[in-house]
Amino acid sequence: MNLSFNELRELVDALNQTDIAELQLKSSEFELTLRKPSALQPDVVMSAAPVAPAAPVAAAAPPPPETAAPAASVVDSSLVEITAPMVGTFYRSPAPEEAMFVEVGDRIQSGQTVCIIEAMKLMNELEAEVSGEIVDILVENAEPVEFGQALMRVRPAK
Repeated sequence: MNLSFNELRELVDALNQTDIAELQLKSSEFELTLRKPSALQPDVVMSAAPVAPAAPVAAAAPPPPETAAPAASVVDSSLVEITAPMVGTFYRSPAPEEAMFVEVGDRIQSGQTVCIIEAMKLMNELEAEVSGEIVDILVENAEPVEFGQALMRVRPAK
């Protein structure tokens, strides 16, 4: 089974549009598992594990999410990160001439739109999964983002 990177992105986007929580694809060349976020697990988990060594399809799959490298500065462990659920372009406002969705110091509610990620010409609104205060915005407007990349940090409301 040959699966290009674009086909994989389309599959992830299609999964996000449905109520399906998990999708598994297996062949003699590779295995792919896609899971949607849940209340307890805020990130989509994608893993690609080649069954046959050096399968050509495995090279087309995106790398697994990177684990956080030790940062030079200490990050408050009580902060919640809002991460990119897909590869795309990060936008802080609905249009260039409009106001930003959120700024550092803003109080947000769970379900509130905090940014847009454009993927394959589709604008995907990213909603906060926690109420609280925006502490950091880690990405500049119109920058490309990777799957799992931290976009913002939120101090949860008590």
